[in-house]
Amino acid sequence: MPSQLPDETLLIRDETGTQTLVGYVVDVSDRAHGRCWLDIGPQHTNRHNVLHGGIATCLLDNACGTTGSLTVDSTGKAPFLTISMTTQFVAPGHPGRVFATGTVVGGGRSLLYINAVLEHEDGTLIATSTGVFKRVPQERLT
Repeated sequence: MPSQLPDETLLIRDETGTQTLVGYVVDVSDRAHGRCWLDIGPQHTNRHNVLHGGIATCLLDNACGTTGSLTVDSTGKAPFLTISMTTQFVAPGHPGRVFATGTVVGGGRSLLYINAVLEHEDGTLIATSTGVFKRVPQERLT
């Protein structure tokens, strides 16, 4: 979890509809680890007033996709698709800021194996994920 926030030019805000709807911020300041964070509000919680599992999974997925993207593009915007992802919920996510951070653990030219952790600003581990992510070939983007 970062101790201080990076330069605003290394943050991505409101790039996609999902990002705008959920309200997370993407941090591409570290080329080895895609990161994102979210300030948990009532719109992110379930009936038990803790972070909804779908929102937690969304953050983990984004951190992993950004991590994959950073392996080929310093802006963190090269598209990667989620092939499969498993999430393990460890503790409830209470209101405050949460950080998701991805790490490449294997793969090759087109598929990457990426793990991620979701932590509360107080250091509590909320969830982890493991996944397989595929780079979208440039010719598929047109």
